Amino acid sequence: MNNIIIAALPIIAALETKGIAAFAAAIAISCGAIGSTAAMGKATSSALEAGARQPEIISKLQTLLLIAIVFMESIGIYALVVAFLLIFTVQ
Repeated sequence: MNNIIIAALPIIAALETKGIAAFAAAIAISCGAIGSTAAMGKATSSALEAGARQPEIISKLQTLLLIAIVFMESIGIYALVVAFLLIFTVQ
C-alpha cells in the first residue's frame, strides 16, 4: 500500500487545485450514489418481504416506501450539490 502512495505522490503534486476539486467531487458523488442506492434497495427488499407476509398492509407500505425513497434519493441529490460546489467554487 505504501508503494502505491509513494508512486502516486508525483501525480498528486502535479495536480492543481481544480484537479483535486474534481477528484473530491467524484468521490462525493460516488459515495452519495452508493449510499442512497444501497438504502433504497434495502428498504424496497424489506417492504416486499413485509407485503408478502401481510398482504393487507400493502397500501400503507406503498405510501411509506414512497416517502422513504424520496428522502433516500435526497442523499444523492445533496451529494450532487456538494460535487457542483466543489467543482465550481474552487478557484
